Amino acid sequence: MNAQPSVTATAEPLLLDAALPEFRFSRLECAVITAEPDVVYRAARDLDMLSIHTPLFDAVMWARGVPDRVRRRPVATPPSMRVSDLFETAAAGDREDLAQPWVALGERAGREIVFGAVGKVWKPTIEWRRVEPGDYPGFAEPGWAKMAAAFVVHPYGARRSLLTYEARTACTDPVSTTRFGRYWTLVSPGVGIVLRGALRAIEAAAETGEGIT
Repeated sequence: MNAQPSVTATAEPLLLDAALPEFRFSRLECAVITAEPDVVYRAARDLDMLSIHTPLFDAVMWARGVPDRVRRRPVATPPSMRVSDLFETAAAGDREDLAQPWVALGERAGREIVFGAVGKVWKPTIEWRRVEPGDYPGFAEPGWAKMAAAFVVHPYGARRSLLTYEARTACTDPVSTTRFGRYWTLVSPGVGIVLRGALRAIEAAAETGEGIT
């Protein structure tokens, strides 16, 4: 009986691993979509987070404006929150909106797109820290949570794609890790709902072709 030769698969590193290789908290959701990988990728890149309507996401967006409502200030609502905006702004060198905490961390065209932010999300009013993409991997100032997320598209059979949406968080010191841990216990199920809502929105766009540039 002839022994079959062993096959060793070599895993390809993710851009997300370069951005945030070590992390304590994570959430991963996935979906099989009936569309070619390049179509799914464009739909993910063009995703407008404001188009996701789940009770939780709508509540989160409403809660962001609570401090302004208490002070009777107008609540600023951005026209869109597209993933692609982060990368197009970075490519253009536009630094006007420094209040935007989310930054582009890496892109492998047609395969993977990574973005991240730094903040104290456990506070009643989130405190953000603008960290430029080149400084993000090495940022280690105590007291903060580093959050990175990625869409990754894989071919799945002849005409389908597997899309993953992963969110990771690492904190910069033990105290912030403890604080974020308590926060994560409460919000982790809700984060899953938001991630799955994003996947459904991408699936609908990819399978219908609507809103894809």
